[in-house]
Amino acid sequence: MLKYFSKIFQIAAVFIGTIVGAGLASGQEITHFFTSFGPLSFIFIVLCGIFYIIITSIIIKISSHKNLNSYSDFINVISPNFFGKITGVTMTFYLISSASIILAGSGALIHQFSGIPKIVGTFLMIAIAIFFLYRGTEGLIEINSFIVPTLIFTIVTITGLYLFLCMDTIDFTQILGSFAKKEGNLAISTILYAGYNVFCCCGVLVPLCTSVKNNKIMKKGVIVGAVGLTLLSLMINFLLTVNVPYIFEYEVPLLFVSKRFGTIIQALLLIVILMEMFSTEVSDVYSISRTLEHTFKIPFKKSVILVLLIAFPISLIGFGKLISTLYPIFGMLSLIFVFCCVKYYIKNKNNLK
Repeated sequence: MLKYFSKIFQIAAVFIGTIVGAGLASGQEITHFFTSFGPLSFIFIVLCGIFYIIITSIIIKISSHKNLNSYSDFINVISPNFFGKITGVTMTFYLISSASIILAGSGALIHQFSGIPKIVGTFLMIAIAIFFLYRGTEGLIEINSFIVPTLIFTIVTITGLYLFLCMDTIDFTQILGSFAKKEGNLAISTILYAGYNVFCCCGVLVPLCTSVKNNKIMKKGVIVGAVGLTLLSLMINFLLTVNVPYIFEYEVPLLFVSKRFGTIIQALLLIVILMEMFSTEVSDVYSISRTLEHTFKIPFKKSVILVLLIAFPISLIGFGKLISTLYPIFGMLSLIFVFCCVKYYIKNKNNLK
């Protein structure tokens, strides 16, 4: 029984760890997609969690039934046409770009935190990533089983400190009056955010289904992960909402929130952000390597080295402008991806039982 619940926790940790990157851990994503729209954001964060459960359950059913091994296999099943090929290529390109950006960012953050030269910090990230990636799916599970509880502990601690020490300073009337009317639609923002995250975690969920070989554990793990992620997002949204409008001035809003609780809490949050960058790096490289392994028959360990050899020089050049251009395209593709998933599931529902 303990082993059963341990497996569910591990799947939940991988799910949370894959979706939570430096953007969410820093409060930047929640600020952009939810907090800036006002108090209704709390409701839409819950709806986002429900969206995760529905779409990932569909991905698990299709992957298990078809015994798929990579995101490219999955895309070919739900969209076996030219669009499917374009989506697969774009996803690979994006994941490599993402891995490159994280290598560059981690080198900069390690340099800022400890004074170690950026390139040494980047090599350090690569070396630790290779160690865990060479352990395959087990390595992916191990790293998230450590990082996710640390993330939860940090966010719960900051929220708890705020509730106990700062509640008397909160003026909700003033906060509600501080929200500037943001252009855009909260519902569309939520769908884009949720679709984007589901698209990203597809690369990890598909091979994980084949590795775990138990649909019930996978589904329960994803549900626990989605609920946990929703609660974390609600806590972050609360911390950001009660600090409006000041949070809009900072690139790392949660660092501003935690500033009042001392250097130790700030340092802990910075470490968590760095660990989440590492977790995303491992997930990105793992996803591409599994695809190379099953599409081009390149051994997994060689694929890991190949992906990192491509990502490293790109990280030295900088890929910021390309990512800012690629994000909107990736967001639109993620919505089409979700539509194809739902369409395929409805059409083949009876065969997937």
